[in-house]
Amino acid sequence: MAYDDSSEPVSASAVDTAPAPRAPAPRPPEPGAAGDRPAPAEPEVFPQALKVLVAGGFGAGKTTFVGAVSEIAPLSTEELLTQVGAGLDDLTGVEAKTSTTVAMDFGRITLDPRHVLYLFGTPGQERFWFLWDELCEGALGAVVLADTRRLEQSFSAVDFFEQRGIGFVVAVNEFDGSYRYDPEEVRAALGLDTRVPVILCDARIASSGIRTLVTLVQHLLTAATSAEAAL
Repeated sequence: MAYDDSSEPVSASAVDTAPAPRAPAPRPPEPGAAGDRPAPAEPEVFPQALKVLVAGGFGAGKTTFVGAVSEIAPLSTEELLTQVGAGLDDLTGVEAKTSTTVAMDFGRITLDPRHVLYLFGTPGQERFWFLWDELCEGALGAVVLADTRRLEQSFSAVDFFEQRGIGFVVAVNEFDGSYRYDPEEVRAALGLDTRVPVILCDARIASSGIRTLVTLVQHLLTAATSAEAAL
């Protein structure tokens, strides 16, 4: 077989100047590949609901307290006082009172992104005390509003929470024209344990009510820490 050597030899310079072969273009990442996945979203934090009761005697200012601190329009079950209850409700010292809570008051206040307090105001008259057992179910703690004009009406609330082991603070509601007492005098009159906080407040003022609730939460945290340390 004949060999054809008629073609010209390829010079070295021709090889050097020849274009380099193109690298293959990178393939786009497959759907769902690691480079195409969005960063995982942080889980949504739902605030912990904490139930707090606001208790005290008839006319102690519970409805006013809940309404002052609540960040929502409070739910109230106020009804007008009538002659039917004239022989049942003692109006001594609160003669100007024209309405009363017959079931409960309800409000809400956010402490921080992780904690929301739900406030339940209890009825004050003795004939509605049967509702207290229902309202205290699942309660974290309580505020007992005390009226120094009728301090004896605070005993029932104090006894109620002591017997059920529910932590509470006593907030002396400073009504216009009422006698002013030192918190330690109120503590002695009610026979309270030295660990129970007694503070002065004005149920009409939101900042005063919030300060009372903060005192309650701090008291409950301290009590819980002490209980854990004792184990």
